[in-house]
Amino acid sequence: MSGSVVFHPSAEEDVRQAYRWYEEQRKGLGEDFLLCIEAAINAIKESPLSFPAIHKNARRILTRRFPYSIFYVASGATITIVAVFHCHRAPILWRNRT
Repeated sequence: MSGSVVFHPSAEEDVRQAYRWYEEQRKGLGEDFLLCIEAAINAIKESPLSFPAIHKNARRILTRRFPYSIFYVASGATITIVAVFHCHRAPILWRNRT
């Protein structure tokens, strides 16, 4: 399935903040982070229902290289990214975004 992907405004900010943090650690690391996020989103687009449902209709995928979870809702042909959280962040916080 190749649906459209929409980011919740807070999820966009999650990505921006993480990108900036990784770029401050080492130039180019933020770009690597974005590529990792893009790969995870491509996996979601390819098979949105193959990742575990964790709360109602929300699902989660773990990124491979960086310790981040992407929380999303797949509804019809639309995938809504609701949060991109570091794995040490309180996971319940994303629920307010659905």
